[in-house]
Amino acid sequence: MALVSEFLGQLTLAFDGEAEPKFPTVVAVRDFDPAKDAARIETAIKTKGVDEQTIIDILTRRSYDQRRQIAFEYEKIGKKDMITALKGALSGSLEAVVLGLMKSTSQYDAAELKASMKGLGTDEESLIEIVCSRSNAELIEIKKVYKDMFKKELEKDVAGDTSGNFAKLLLALVQSKRDEPSNVVDYEKIDQDARALYEAGVQRKGTDVATWISIMSERSVPHLQKVFNRYTSYSPYDMKESIKKEVKGDLEKSFLTLVECFENKQLYFACRLSEAMKSKGAKEKVVTRIIVSRCEVDLMKIRTEFKKQHGKSLYQTISEHTKGDYQKALLSLCGGDD
Repeated sequence: MALVSEFLGQLTLAFDGEAEPKFPTVVAVRDFDPAKDAARIETAIKTKGVDEQTIIDILTRRSYDQRRQIAFEYEKIGKKDMITALKGALSGSLEAVVLGLMKSTSQYDAAELKASMKGLGTDEESLIEIVCSRSNAELIEIKKVYKDMFKKELEKDVAGDTSGNFAKLLLALVQSKRDEPSNVVDYEKIDQDARALYEAGVQRKGTDVATWISIMSERSVPHLQKVFNRYTSYSPYDMKESIKKEVKGDLEKSFLTLVECFENKQLYFACRLSEAMKSKGAKEKVVTRIIVSRCEVDLMKIRTEFKKQHGKSLYQTISEHTKGDYQKALLSLCGGDD
């Protein structure tokens, strides 16, 4: 199955040079009957004690567009909003998963960003994960949706909630000025950027963070991959080691996340999932966010990287570290064992 999805991912790329290939675990179901699904969900919600299994079976095995159609049909028969009904029927981690699935990927990301900046104290970890791992195209869409949903500019909220170089880096990324990948490899520019990164950091006393920010927020990903390779011919340390030596705190975490995502984004998510599940009382929020936000994007590839890196499948790891209906929902979104 993984091979088929890899092949399909390649196909989407071939037809559309701009779009990143997709490797979803959740795809549209064939022979789809939204009215039937809506009726089954209504019955499940009305059942004494709520029939969670039916809700999980339906909503985790339909694409976002299909879930929207089910909600539309539900409103016709139930005379009320399906999301409100689900909120009332479910609770805890399962509720978070199901309500997440009722948003598009960009709406979900926008809502998670808003939540990370709401109230006292900022959840920097979530902010870093989302802003530093999303592509240019994804960030542009997130900004648009954020404004629709919250009537505020994402940039303004980020600026109001962060400070110093950390804020400058996040804002540079949110402005989404990254070059599109080019078929022409510019060796001179690769060399210039590699040297500039070295001279702005390891070579001097103190760090010229502005240079690091502009290169890492404006160059295309394939270009940066080559820059980091070239970098080691100037610096005794690779890029990640250099970041650890030069900067600390949230800025360090942000730069490291960027480099990890430039090198292998799906491996980054696989490691995040592993850490979140290993931590005492599994960091459910992180697990939920990655599974829900990536299941229609690249979760199949994250699964592959997970198995390669940890010698155990994502499916088995979820089985060991979660329980109950929450576990059932995650395993269904995971889409199978490897």
